[in-house]
Amino acid sequence: MASSHLPNYLKAHRKRLALFQDEVAYLLGVESGTQTSRYERFSRIPGLETVLAYEAIFGQPAAELFAGLYKEVQKRVAARAKTLYRNVASRPPTAQNLRKRQSLEQIMAGHGKSTAKKL
Repeated sequence: MASSHLPNYLKAHRKRLALFQDEVAYLLGVESGTQTSRYERFSRIPGLETVLAYEAIFGQPAAELFAGLYKEVQKRVAARAKTLYRNVASRPPTAQNLRKRQSLEQIMAGHGKSTAKKL
C-alpha cells in the first residue's frame, strides 16, 4: 500500500521546535515570516540554499522535509532512468555499459532493490 505524503512537513517541524514563522525566516536569512508561510503552504518551492538551511534548522534530510515533492521527483527520475536503461541495454555489453545498467537499475528502484526484471 502506497503511503500518501504532504508536499512538505515544514510547519510540523517548526511547531515541534516551538518556533514562529518570523523566527524561522530569520534563521533562513529572509526578511519576514511571509516567505516561510509560502513554503509551508506549498505555494512556493524553496531554492537549494533555503532547502539546505531548513535541513540545518530542523536536523532532518531534505527528502524527509519535502517528502511528497521528493516522491514525485523520484518517480519522474525513475521513469527517465527506465527509458535510458532500455537504450543502454541495446548496446554491446562492455564493462562501462554493464556498470551503467547497474546504476540505472538502482535509480529505478529508488536505490533499493533491483527492478530490472520488471522491464
